[in-house]
Amino acid sequence: MAEQIQREYLEQFGNLEVLAKQVVEGFITGLHKSPFHGFSVEFAEHRLYNTGESTKHVDWKLYARTEKLFTKKYEEETNLRCQFVLDTSSSMQFQHEDNWSKLKYSIYGIATLMELLKRQRDAVGLSTFTDKLNLHTENKSSNSHHRFIFSELEKLLKSYSEKESKSTEAVQVLHDIAELCKRRSLVVIFSDMLNNPEHKDSLFEALQHLKHNKHEVILFHVVDKQKELDFQFDNRPYTLVDMETGEQMKLVPGEVKDHYTQQINQYFKDLEQKCGAYGIDFFELDTNQPLNELLVQYLNKRQKTR
Repeated sequence: MAEQIQREYLEQFGNLEVLAKQVVEGFITGLHKSPFHGFSVEFAEHRLYNTGESTKHVDWKLYARTEKLFTKKYEEETNLRCQFVLDTSSSMQFQHEDNWSKLKYSIYGIATLMELLKRQRDAVGLSTFTDKLNLHTENKSSNSHHRFIFSELEKLLKSYSEKESKSTEAVQVLHDIAELCKRRSLVVIFSDMLNNPEHKDSLFEALQHLKHNKHEVILFHVVDKQKELDFQFDNRPYTLVDMETGEQMKLVPGEVKDHYTQQINQYFKDLEQKCGAYGIDFFELDTNQPLNELLVQYLNKRQKTR
């Protein structure tokens, strides 16, 4: 019940950027009250003025309050370049009852991480894909660029229709992104990774391409664990519909559950192991869990790489 109340509370803000700020503020407040002392939650927006450099970017309002000279940090001084990669195929629309869809969960997750990175003056970009690359922006840290990305994410929230059949083909998209990101970046992928199993080796090659081009990669596997991995359905007849192809299958869950769970879990276990071999961080994101879990995983990862 607490989780449902939290989600209703978040959704009342409407504006995605405002929502992201609320999540991050609440998370940081929680960290100060919790045993997570290892996380860095001091976000640098200025740096001390160095004698002899131009005074063009000195923050004089801050000087009036502190009597110390600070300069504002701009895009060329960013510590990190982050490219968010979002799977917007039809399978990402899966949701059960009042749970968020995988797409909605991913969009909220990206918005929240963007707010975290914005506070550190880091540069962000966004790529979205189905069976092709539909949007790709460079990573920038300007306020106008952030507003553009938030507007694109809000468009996806408002206009995406379950009736539209959009298949997934991540292989070529990941190769394209590896080449389009000219500077070394942190590439953060949000996907349910429900690609054709016959293309598994090609998918691994595409992920490896990102690493070969010196990008750091985090793969957030977005999934409704109860339904998609554990296959927790009542033992009665169902008609299951493939959201990308429209193919239908009638079955009784109890008759196929053991075989299904063995196969699907083995597929994602292989994916996780391959990611580990390539130096790619693999995290499972369960849409039944609060967004705090995403922030904990991300910050824990960043602490280890410093």
